[in-house]
Amino acid sequence: MIPNDLIQTALDQGRTTLTEAEAKRLLALYGVPVVPERETRTPDEATRAADEFGYPVVVKGLGARLTHKTEKGLVRLGLSDSGRVIQAAREIQAAAGDDLEGFLVQPMVQGQRELVAGLFTDPQFGPVVMFGLGGVLTEALADVVFGLAPLSQAHAEFMLDEIRAKKLMGPFRGEAAVDRSALIQTLTGLSRLAREIPQVREVDINPLKVTPDGRVAAVDALVVLGDPGQAKERRSPVDPARLSALFHPKSVAFVGASGTFRKWGHLMFTMVVAGDFPGPIHLVNAKTEHIGGRAVYKTVTDILDPVDLAVVTVPADKVLSVIPGLAKKGIRNVVLITSGFAETGPEGRELERALVQAAREHDILILGPNTMGICNPHHKFYCTGAHVRPKPGGTAFVSQSGNMGVQLLTFAEQQGIGIRAFAGSGNEAMVTIEDALDGFSVDPKTRTVLLYVESIKDGRRFFESARVVSRKKPIVLLKGGRTAAGAQAAASHTGALAQDAKVFDAACRQAGIVLARRSMDLLDLSAAFSSLPLPKGRRVAVMTLGGGWGVVTADLCHEMGLKVPALTPEIIQRLDGILPPYWSRGNPIDLVGETDPTIPMRVMSELMAWDGCDAVINLGILGRKFGLDRMTSSTLKADPTIDPEFLKDLYKLLDQFEADYVRHLSQLMDQHQKPIVGVSLLSGAEEKTVFEVDSCSFNGVYFPTPERAVTALAEMCEYQRWLSRENFSG
Repeated sequence: MIPNDLIQTALDQGRTTLTEAEAKRLLALYGVPVVPERETRTPDEATRAADEFGYPVVVKGLGARLTHKTEKGLVRLGLSDSGRVIQAAREIQAAAGDDLEGFLVQPMVQGQRELVAGLFTDPQFGPVVMFGLGGVLTEALADVVFGLAPLSQAHAEFMLDEIRAKKLMGPFRGEAAVDRSALIQTLTGLSRLAREIPQVREVDINPLKVTPDGRVAAVDALVVLGDPGQAKERRSPVDPARLSALFHPKSVAFVGASGTFRKWGHLMFTMVVAGDFPGPIHLVNAKTEHIGGRAVYKTVTDILDPVDLAVVTVPADKVLSVIPGLAKKGIRNVVLITSGFAETGPEGRELERALVQAAREHDILILGPNTMGICNPHHKFYCTGAHVRPKPGGTAFVSQSGNMGVQLLTFAEQQGIGIRAFAGSGNEAMVTIEDALDGFSVDPKTRTVLLYVESIKDGRRFFESARVVSRKKPIVLLKGGRTAAGAQAAASHTGALAQDAKVFDAACRQAGIVLARRSMDLLDLSAAFSSLPLPKGRRVAVMTLGGGWGVVTADLCHEMGLKVPALTPEIIQRLDGILPPYWSRGNPIDLVGETDPTIPMRVMSELMAWDGCDAVINLGILGRKFGLDRMTSSTLKADPTIDPEFLKDLYKLLDQFEADYVRHLSQLMDQHQKPIVGVSLLSGAEEKTVFEVDSCSFNGVYFPTPERAVTALAEMCEYQRWLSRENFSG
């Protein structure tokens, strides 16, 4: 029977599941290795089948209405002779009653390892393949991973190594390594099944038994059927050129401008004025004639000059009435700051729906509502509720939380991280995270994309768009609402439903997205990705001013999947010519407190030229001037005979050394295309993360702790691994 006939027959009979035998026949057609078995009608037939297989055997009750057979006593294992088969069959017959349609007889598969594989349909992402540790502890241990269909062979193989118990895949207690090709065939087969037969809503293969010689066999299987339903209506994507126009207005009108300090209508236009926006700025308010010494228009139609963008801050119940005037004036782009829409409940959702319908009728594109604003430092367009103005750069940032967005923009400004553009996406009534990804994908100024996400409108499109972007430039994402408490807060905050965190994480990893676990990770990873070359591998050389930091860093590298290789005789010989005789001759390379400023530069040159490492972490070289600053203060207080000018000159020398050191390392990165990640010894008022170097392709990146440095480097390595796998799989 061909697959569709098998499914249709079951559906015509009003069934929502296949029998176990039918399920295995279907799975076998898609390359899943299944245990040999025989369907029989009577206990005597079951005995004859057992004799043919050879003992021991398994006997199960078979019937369309028989589910959860083990719990009902309808499965008998390890039957060693015909007498036991007859007895087991009769007991199953009594327990199953009228629901029994026959018996399933199969040889007893021996082996200590049990895996699980399956398939289900996620409401956001569609068909999802599952793999993990199986048997009775599947739910208790939850050692499972997910992959969105369609699965490439490369990603199926990657899934095998993602489970925590991956050591079970190798030789185990005298048993051979698992046949990985059979597992990959199983996962890709499930993926193909999901795409070809949408009526299959769920598959559960548990256990997927591993024999002592490493073969795998599905000894039990459940297939759940259902109506595939109508495909979810997908929004029309926003044209990237149209989206770009939002960030590059030639002139701006503020509808709802206010003269009251700290009102949104005041905050927004003062921010744009203070940021030296080069174009005309128009204020609109029907109740006043002047604000801040500027003339105010009653309506946008009173403005004589062209207007590219309207920033709207009028109350929610007045926004709809503004749309016709915007259309008449020819304003096609709107940043809607106003809240009071879908995030407030059913009435707000209906108001937002009506607003979107009116905007579409007039070909108006709305960012928001309930947005903190946008900025484009390259255009001197700073239009956010918080007065923060980061410098131009290559990091594009979209946040579904305005407060989170401006907090991180403030940190970016402090740390010297350049911003390509920022948008608080708000309720995403028209412009979504997915639209932003499509826009940044083709934007030549964007080098890295940062996302703070609480929910997504279209999971499948998000995945597809992110995968396209990730092939060109890294995406770093922080997910809000990962826990039950967080999900509840996210729903009340944005009016959106949170998705299952594990499936969302799996979709992100499969699309090449780098997942941040803390808000600070967003900026740390942005600094690293936007300033450093990607490592080609996971081998790390560690150079440290003191031994303790090196030990800690080596431990962190090991914990995060990085390798700290032993030094080869050749590199040891080269370093012997630079370091004193008592240096450790190991990796980490301890500079043993040497103060000669040329030593770290020369050691770094040798390490970068060494083909035994893919990246270098250096600790304690930068930041010493802050220690000198404090030492100078103490010295002058304790010994007034010291010449203050001498101490000032010493500080200047150290300051110049640090600038020369940063430039030297950037030049080495240009030359060798390896990343160098730094950790500062001390920090002061001038502390920052990114040190720009003119005429170099890469910049210096220095973190305050080894943990942050190693985390950033480990994520860069993981992204590089994804790129390699993606290129391999086409």
